Amino acid sequence: MNRVTIGQYLPFDTFIHRLDPRVKLIGVFAYIITVFFVEDFVSFIPFALLLVAMLFIAKIPIKSVFKSLKPLLFIIIVTALINLFTAPGNVIFNIGPLTITDEGVYRTLFTVIRLILIILTTSILTYTTSPMELTDGLEKLFSPLKRFGFPAGELAMMISISLRFIPTLFDEANKIRMAQMARGADFESGNIINRATAMIPLLVPLFINAFKRSDELATAMEARMYRIGEERTKLNEIFMDKTDYITLFSFLGFCALIILKKYLW
Repeated sequence: MNRVTIGQYLPFDTFIHRLDPRVKLIGVFAYIITVFFVEDFVSFIPFALLLVAMLFIAKIPIKSVFKSLKPLLFIIIVTALINLFTAPGNVIFNIGPLTITDEGVYRTLFTVIRLILIILTTSILTYTTSPMELTDGLEKLFSPLKRFGFPAGELAMMISISLRFIPTLFDEANKIRMAQMARGADFESGNIINRATAMIPLLVPLFINAFKRSDELATAMEARMYRIGEERTKLNEIFMDKTDYITLFSFLGFCALIILKKYLW
């Protein structure tokens, strides 16, 4: 549970926490896109410095942020191995039928750094933005599409609920696992097939609890007169002030410079 950062929010009073959620959503999206325009290791330095600066300003413990890498460590390792053994180039050495090249090592390091930057940046977004703020920000961003029949409010609500209940489901899964281990269940012995089979008694009650929780949530929303497609008023409306606009355009300018550097220099 301590490794799950998606949906967790640290309620600090910092400059980044006070930014409009639309600024943070657009900023993270632009950051991720711009990272894919980087073609050398030196160009990663501004992104790393910016990431460290955001962590410092938001007062987020670095140890907590790096925990967000653990659930995705398997994906990072698989991606690294694919790049390591499939890239053509000058052969460094062979491991049986597998060949490691200099280009493979370069691509592996490059891809791993890129993935780490993306994961850590998205973790900062969830740490500094509450689920309700994310919902309001997404709804505001998608609101121009309402005239074309796009369900902006419903989509934002779905994303918010998903983010909100990811930590809850992990917590319930951990409780069920501990309860079954106390009754003699073994989730760690045997091969992969045996471990997967042992997970079935854990998944069944987890899904039952998830459906029960979703039914209770739907009942609670209906009791509060939530209706699909209806305009809803908000207790706290979000507005972008001068600081938000300056921050947003400064960040977009930074991303634009990185992209222009690729084509002009």
